[in-house]
Amino acid sequence: MRSIWKGSLGFGLVSIPVKLYSAIQTSSLDFDMLDSRDHARIRYQRVNERTHKEVPYDKIVKGYKLNDDYVIMEDQDFEDAAPEKSKVIEIESFVDIEDVNPMFYETSYYTEPDTKNNKAYALLVQALIKSKKAGLARFVLRSTESLCIVHPVDNVLVVTRIRFAQEIRSTEDLNVTKEVTVSKKELDMGLALINQYAEHFDVSKFKDEYDDELLKIIQAKAKGKRATVKKLKPQKATGDDLYDQLMQSLNTKKGA
Repeated sequence: MRSIWKGSLGFGLVSIPVKLYSAIQTSSLDFDMLDSRDHARIRYQRVNERTHKEVPYDKIVKGYKLNDDYVIMEDQDFEDAAPEKSKVIEIESFVDIEDVNPMFYETSYYTEPDTKNNKAYALLVQALIKSKKAGLARFVLRSTESLCIVHPVDNVLVVTRIRFAQEIRSTEDLNVTKEVTVSKKELDMGLALINQYAEHFDVSKFKDEYDDELLKIIQAKAKGKRATVKKLKPQKATGDDLYDQLMQSLNTKKGA
């Protein structure tokens, strides 16, 4: 793997030199955009809207529109905005990871100590595991300040970027009625159904079946054939009564 960031991870007066590696890899099929007439690949160009000519990459700058004019920004401007954070992941507090709403999670990075047998790195891993806490930190990645959670996974410190509170939209505009009456009998049946389906979280059991089926179709089309597509047969309840639907769901699970 190739590191995407190099700096230090700090908590208190302890500083750990680390490298960041992307922990995520895409599993979706890669499609090219083609011209339907001759199947030539479509190429995207950066074009000047006035001259309609392509602009070389080294001539492109970033600008912020202010009062109908652009303020041109340089790389140093982004670094100057948070110079003390540009190379440091500074843990500001420790929190219960269960308190972090999953809506906040973005993407994760593995950290690797930049020195062998780093005792401070091992200490932080073990302390987080024992305390069942996670570090809440801020750092700058690609000229953008990010909020993150530092947590252990298989004795490796993982930095997971999370969203800031202002990035989460309010639910006030949603048409969701809060005053719906649910009877105790229905609630008990719902809880029974949840308990019946409850199991230990094991994401390895789930695979991206859509891309597998799509690849079968691609391979069949390449041979001039048409792949057999599995038809989804949704289960239907025999009535509209919520309690009866829950009861049928429980019996269906038992039968399976």
